[in-house]
Parts: sequence; structure tokens; C-alpha cells
Amino acid sequence: MITAAVLTLSDKGARGARQDTSGPAIEEMLKGIGVEVIDYAILPDDKETIKVKLLEYCRRVDLILTTGGTGLGPRDVTPEATIEIIDKEIPGIAEAMRAEGMKKTTRSMLSRAVTGMRGRTLIINLPGSPKAVRENLETILEVIPHAIEKIKGDPSECAST
Repeated sequence: MITAAVLTLSDKGARGARQDTSGPAIEEMLKGIGVEVIDYAILPDDKETIKVKLLEYCRRVDLILTTGGTGLGPRDVTPEATIEIIDKEIPGIAEAMRAEGMKKTTRSMLSRAVTGMRGRTLIINLPGSPKAVRENLETILEVIPHAIEKIKGDPSECAST
């Protein structure tokens, strides 16, 4: 069983001025591959607050999916918070999301999403919009269980025969 936490980063969402629909979309999609979401939070776009929550989650779950804060706005700091706490970056996942997104909109190239691991936890930044969350997560969903197996030390070969 893979355990996960979903973290929505939004000043308006944290104040209750906007309903979060991206976080629930992530949870719904994760259930489809047997991942259990055991924690969910909405935080403001504050780098230090995000880092503290990411570190807390890394002690408790296999997977953290963030939504929001990956754009070009002055308060978009999710990638910076993620970079400061990961041990290793896994650029291929974010590259795959951007590449697939480019098939739908050139604005996908503006995403600053980061993916990496801290200890035995996989962290993936997703965009903030529910549509973009679904599109991005759909692109990478099938690789998540394998990535987590590898992060946890699975010694089997990755190559298919």
C-alpha cells in the first residue's frame, strides 16, 4: 500500500476565499491506482511554511503531491520550497508533464514544477488548475508506483524484456 499526502498551495484557498478542487481531483486519481491519501492540507504561498509541511509529510508518507504555486507569479514558490528539501531531483517526471502539456497549450512551458525525492518519499509538484492537474497526473500516473518501489530500495531490474 502506497500512502500519500496532498498539499494545495493557495493564498486564497488558505483564507477560505476559494474552494480547492485540485486537491480532491488528485485524491480521486490516486485512488484509481490504489494509493491511499492519508493527509491533505491547504497552505498559503509561503516558502518556509511549505518546507515545514513537506518535511513533516516526508516522515509519514511515500508520496507527496503538491498543487499550485508552480507558475510565474511573485507568490509562486512551491518549486523553490521543494528544491530546498529534496535529496535528489527526478527531472524526467516534470519534463514528461511539460512535454505532454505542450500538445495542448504552449503555456505548459511556463510551468516550473519540480519532482524529487527526500529519503524514501517521492515529491511531485503539479499545477494549480483542476484541468491541468488531471492532464499532468494522467501523464505520470502509471510510473508513480514503480518510482516509489525504486525509492524504497527495490533491487529488481527496470528494463523490460
